[in-house]
Amino acid sequence: MTTYQESGVSIDAGNELVQRIKKIVSSSPLSSKAIGGFSGLFPLPKPLNSYYLSGCCDGVGTKLKIAFLLDRHDTVGIDLVAMNVNDLICTGAKPLFFLDYFACGKLDVDLAEKVILGIQKGCAESNCALLGGETAEMPGFYKEGEYDLAGFALGLLNKKSLLKKERIKQGDCLLGIPSSGLHSNGYSLVRKVFSEDELKKYGEELIAPTKIYVKKILSLLNKSFGKSVKGIAHVTGGGWYENILRVFPKGFGIQIKKGSWKIQEIFERIQSQGNISDQEMFRTFNMGIGLILVVSKEQASKVMDFLGNAVLLGEVKKGKEEVRFT
Repeated sequence: MTTYQESGVSIDAGNELVQRIKKIVSSSPLSSKAIGGFSGLFPLPKPLNSYYLSGCCDGVGTKLKIAFLLDRHDTVGIDLVAMNVNDLICTGAKPLFFLDYFACGKLDVDLAEKVILGIQKGCAESNCALLGGETAEMPGFYKEGEYDLAGFALGLLNKKSLLKKERIKQGDCLLGIPSSGLHSNGYSLVRKVFSEDELKKYGEELIAPTKIYVKKILSLLNKSFGKSVKGIAHVTGGGWYENILRVFPKGFGIQIKKGSWKIQEIFERIQSQGNISDQEMFRTFNMGIGLILVVSKEQASKVMDFLGNAVLLGEVKKGKEEVRFT
């Protein structure tokens, strides 16, 4: 059985660091109360004290290795924006602006322009301004032709619109919105499982940009029945087991019905080729679902009709804090 740990990535170590960061910042009166959430919240002073600023940062990870292998640099900028703005909307925040960090050993202007054009496209898809960024040229630090990316997004949220986990109760429904593929997680394991020739063979599926959910979700939250949305989880690093429970209060778990959505073939290829267990797959990848909403049972059908492509995944259960598949 192949695991994410064997590919060099430790989800447990990442979780441990988050817990240590919480302790480090807890002594500051200005620290966000949302450390460990999908984005941090900062209360604005008067006269704007009815609002939070919501901020987050992320990267594209080793999906960049696929871009280098295929010499495709026009979509990773979309990934960079998506990984940030999809986190922002999990609080209900509206993205305002985006900043990028592009680092390389020797600057290839034409290549960098392709990346930035992708970032601009992602910003346009999420009604987010590209405010600026930093280009760092560091000879000897990166391999020739390679680079790294990081992104930073800031959003605005009315305190009255904050999605509060305390509203979640037994019987609430879990709705899933399909992903466009792997998005930007699990590529270290993919690269361990597939040979270079296979990575090229499945290149179009592997390089497909992360879906941006901003416009549809914010439009939903502005509807009267959108008030029934109690939580939103972006399925990223840590997969289903680590992400969904982040939006839940203590004393609640979830029950997911297997087969209630279509898992793209690329995930089945990865699992079969790598002899990977179901649990490891769901802890590493999004498995075809990019965003999960917790919605009241009474309004679930209206929300699904509005979204158009959402599927009913399961429901909230009182008791052990776990994700259970049946």
